[in-house]
Amino acid sequence: MLAKASFATLVPIKKMDRAIKFYTDVLGGKLNMRAEGEVNDTWASLSIGKNDFWLVKPEKFEKRDLAYTTFIVKKIKETVNDLKKAGVKFDPAEKWGPKDKVEGNVTYGEWGASAFFKDSEGNLIMLWQDS
Repeated sequence: MLAKASFATLVPIKKMDRAIKFYTDVLGGKLNMRAEGEVNDTWASLSIGKNDFWLVKPEKFEKRDLAYTTFIVKKIKETVNDLKKAGVKFDPAEKWGPKDKVEGNVTYGEWGASAFFKDSEGNLIMLWQDS
């Protein structure tokens, strides 16, 4: 039924201007639309790569310890370095299993590699590279 459907990732935000700046200037996204008038700080849509993101300001902001957004990249180390140059601060890498290796902010495991950072609004984001 949904094999040809596209999708958008909803990202809860606190400050719209700050979030738009982060997702466009830092992550390289393109702003598609933003609500106007009295509701201009409630939602915006943007694209990063082939993916759509909707920045939304919820009535209540919840604490999250899970990455709801994951960018799948070809070269994780290069991507981490590029994002660091853009001002992104990565979380320390952690060993998740006995065979994992940690190099800088990247964890390399048998299934792939991961690195984590927070966006301008405190949402946890994951970078993933298949092994």
